[in-house]
Amino acid sequence: MKIFLLTHERELRRVTNTGAIALQHAGEIVERIVWQRVNPPALLTRLIANNAAILLYSNAQSSAKISSVEPLPEHTITDSMSLDRYDNIIIIDSTWQEAQKIFNQSPYLKQAAQFTVKTENSSSYKLRANQPEGGLCTIECIIEVLKLKGEYEIAANLAIKFADFNR
Repeated sequence: MKIFLLTHERELRRVTNTGAIALQHAGEIVERIVWQRVNPPALLTRLIANNAAILLYSNAQSSAKISSVEPLPEHTITDSMSLDRYDNIIIIDSTWQEAQKIFNQSPYLKQAAQFTVKTENSSSYKLRANQPEGGLCTIECIIEVLKLKGEYEIAANLAIKFADFNR
């Protein structure tokens, strides 16, 4: 399994970036790719074109499970399909406003299969303002994905690191 953090370049300088926690403490599972509007990453475009990667969205509505979001690309994820089918997960790592910009300005992302992590828990992230209700920060999304993929030990370790970071 590989989690790709498609990161806005401003996040590289922000001390509040939670993706950095996963990069430091999740070993080879997490990889950062810096987003460039005019130069899409060849690896991600190839994975998406081959339906070998899925794009994560976050929404707190119900217990952690996968569901599709609109608009759906050609490769639609249905409730009966499992995240287990994908070994490559893409998470946009930036502010919510920048994430929307990245998605809107990256046609290849619109072609990716998409899913939403749903959880009963609200985000506990408190180091940034203007967080949308129900939205999870990057590390919280990574932790939920790891749980869904059965990587409980890594998820628990990242949860501890995030709690320390979020004080």
